[in-house]
Amino acid sequence: MKHVETITLPHDFGEFTEIIDVRSPSEFAEDHLPGAINLPVLNDVERAEVGTIYKESPFEARRLGAAIISTNASRHLREHLANKDKTYAPLVYCWRGGMRSNSLAQILRSVGWRARLLDGGYKAFRSFVSLDTERILSNPDFQLSILAGQTGVAKTRLLQTLRDKGAQIIDLEGIANHRGSVLGLEPNSKQPSQKHFETCLWHTLSQIDSSRSIFIEAESNRIGGLHCPPSLWKKLGAGQVFNIELPLSQRASFLLDDYPHFTEDSEHLKKLLNRLVKLRGKEQVAKWHNLIDDQQWTSFVESILRDHYDLVYRRAGDDKSNYSSPQKTIAMEDFTSQSLEQASEALIRCARRS
Repeated sequence: MKHVETITLPHDFGEFTEIIDVRSPSEFAEDHLPGAINLPVLNDVERAEVGTIYKESPFEARRLGAAIISTNASRHLREHLANKDKTYAPLVYCWRGGMRSNSLAQILRSVGWRARLLDGGYKAFRSFVSLDTERILSNPDFQLSILAGQTGVAKTRLLQTLRDKGAQIIDLEGIANHRGSVLGLEPNSKQPSQKHFETCLWHTLSQIDSSRSIFIEAESNRIGGLHCPPSLWKKLGAGQVFNIELPLSQRASFLLDDYPHFTEDSEHLKKLLNRLVKLRGKEQVAKWHNLIDDQQWTSFVESILRDHYDLVYRRAGDDKSNYSSPQKTIAMEDFTSQSLEQASEALIRCARRS
């Protein structure tokens, strides 16, 4: 049997044809290496069965595990791996670089492919992500330009416009799959696990050039059900802040444009609003419900901006904020492409001078 080479972190994953995570589907769903595919050698039920037997007899568990792994590896060879040519060179990993990844890697090498193992498996990768995120963010040259402003001033769309103009951005809400408010999670959608959020954030940070401007949206310490890593929260507090302004009527129009599910699923929206009863009272929430039932969408959005989000924003400003005072205010008349491009150009100029 050919010896399986191992690689240690940090390492350039780009040299591999493919990254194969052989862990069970539930382990893979919680988090995995960027770009990895899941070819489990034990599914969730099989892993639980082998684990239960291992407590009584490690030998019997290994024998059963080897039989199941062989069957699943055979299926992968007939299906996903069937058309791979002789240059195929995958990286294979499991939880700790043990039996599961070794078994598949040995089979792949016996075919003639240059399969290699990640030393320490996912557990080592998880530790590396944490340490490398700290290393990146502790660099004094890594400075953030922060877009702040009331809800509905098109900060995320402005961030996307900056990206389209070649600027570097960190889209925290995109990584977290949440708009950062009580109404921020779209129907039939869910956030990633905390681990996968941190992996995706690290992957973004690792590709950034710290000598150039980096734009990010101001966020609270929590984005939906996820929390901002302490090192990033600290870096946000040290960043230069740009305040974005947009008239109330335009903010309402923008939210209706950016949140189409408001008008597509009224019942879901009303359920979300019920969470505000304790904060805003039954009477106010009932008014919002009535506006929704009457399809008075502009009036509804203007009201929730004025009577909820703006109050929250002012209260956050009155409290001890993590952010410094705005360095400059960028006022937009509307959220047309022309206005967003003009604002982006102004932000790039200001950030460059700073």
